[in-house]
Amino acid sequence: MESILQEISGCSVYLKIDLLCRDAMAHLDSEVKEERLREDLRFYFMNPCEKFRARQQIPWKMGLQILKIVMVTTQLVRFGLSNQLVVTFKEENTAAFKHLFLKGYSGSDEDDYSCSVYTQEDTYDSIFFAINQFHRLRNLSLGTLGYGESEDNRIALKVCKQHYKKGTMFPSNETLNIDSDIEIVDISFQLKGIDLQTIHSRELPDCYVFQNMASIYFTNGKIKIYFNIDAKIEECKDLKISGSIQKNTQYVLVFDAFVIVICLASLILCTRSIVLALKLRKRFLKFFLEKYKRHVCNADQREFINQWYILVIISDLLTISGSVLKMEIKAKNLTNYNLCSILLGTSTLFVWVGVIRYLGYFQAYNVLILTMQASLPKVLRFCACAGMIYLGYTFCGWIVLGPYHNKFENLNTVAECLFSLVNGDDMYATFAHIQQKSHLVWLFSRLYLYSFISLFIYMILSLFIAIITDSYDTIKKYQQNGFPATDLQEFLKECSSKEKCQEESPAFLSSICCLRRSVLLLVLDFWTLVCTRKSPRGLLDHFSCSHMKQVKDLKSELQD
Repeated sequence: MESILQEISGCSVYLKIDLLCRDAMAHLDSEVKEERLREDLRFYFMNPCEKFRARQQIPWKMGLQILKIVMVTTQLVRFGLSNQLVVTFKEENTAAFKHLFLKGYSGSDEDDYSCSVYTQEDTYDSIFFAINQFHRLRNLSLGTLGYGESEDNRIALKVCKQHYKKGTMFPSNETLNIDSDIEIVDISFQLKGIDLQTIHSRELPDCYVFQNMASIYFTNGKIKIYFNIDAKIEECKDLKISGSIQKNTQYVLVFDAFVIVICLASLILCTRSIVLALKLRKRFLKFFLEKYKRHVCNADQREFINQWYILVIISDLLTISGSVLKMEIKAKNLTNYNLCSILLGTSTLFVWVGVIRYLGYFQAYNVLILTMQASLPKVLRFCACAGMIYLGYTFCGWIVLGPYHNKFENLNTVAECLFSLVNGDDMYATFAHIQQKSHLVWLFSRLYLYSFISLFIYMILSLFIAIITDSYDTIKKYQQNGFPATDLQEFLKECSSKEKCQEESPAFLSSICCLRRSVLLLVLDFWTLVCTRKSPRGLLDHFSCSHMKQVKDLKSELQD
């Protein structure tokens, strides 16, 4: 009976030892996980230079972004010069067509139309003049222009007239009899041209199709003549050009392909960084909830999402799309210059804005970024309120002053006029151009303009500047006294200093791992003792040489 009780007592002692060892191992595991998480977080929030000093990690993304800035800017400049040739060719031919086909054209348009006539004779003369000029085009034009088709299959000029089917009017006694059915006839002619200026820039020439239309509107006593031109770029057929132009085109295509490869690499690296950041955030949220029994605030969660990476990804997608479209334009498969300009221009804007990120690593240069981040929510709320007042003035000015002032004829023009007044531009002209046909409207216009200028310049604009100034002062104060510490920052500051943690963390983790391994071996031996019911003397015989080495290592680690 006594032997049984001794055996039970020995087993209970062994069980207590086993529980203590398990608790020690669990505590060691939690310490290891916490320290590894802290080290990963600290490394994630380092800048490229600090990462290189800490782990000798080469800042590939930073080098790739610098290379991308150079390549994308070079690509944009080359495309801009090419696009400038296209725009210049269209504008010059538009001016040439107006001088060729519009009788009495002065060289500048009258408002939104080209010219105007006032008599029947002038109207007929304008129509016959355009017809005669069209047939004599080859003997008149100095440019590389031709008819839309060959001489044998020439498309004739079409004169279109739009009028009521029946109509009798007697203005003297104010009687009117009109059949509202309208007969529509189009007047148009088609011409073709070749832009030879591109050859001087070592580019393949573009072939254009000009769809011209001269419209005469018989609406009032002043007959307005509109001249509209729709220029389309087509692929030149049977193009034979000697020299180095073809090779230059191939070099440009290779350069564009290289830009696409760089942007793809940047896109992959930034996407990978965002994915790793989301995984790291998930680890931190789980650990914080288990240890502190509460959730991490939204501000700390947003710290894991680097908004600069999102900006880089958007710019990469735009650059890739624009580069593909540019290659198609260069190969004369597509002619959409406007869409390509928007894609490449926006991507280059985002790329250069992204440079601010690297300047933000220096405290002397990151004031702008921090001020914009701090003031943006307040500015948006303020603009939402000020925008309501601005829209009210816009609608009021359009409906009241529209018939008496050319800057208030439509909503778009009114909005632009009021915005220029906020900036102090063209104030006197806005006051002076109001027609004084109605004294009531004239008095209202003064009250309207004075109240708008006083309200927006002296009050709203001053408050807008005050909001930004307040954010700037707050940022400067934080830079001097330190920013308020969040839960994430408090977790990272548990070590005494950043450099000390960087030096001691690897050694600490290594010692913890060795200690954990040694304790695990001891627990296994104790468990073997319980299961085999060996005496303490037998336990010493049970230790192997490797076990004794682990015990010595454990002893030395504990002494250290």
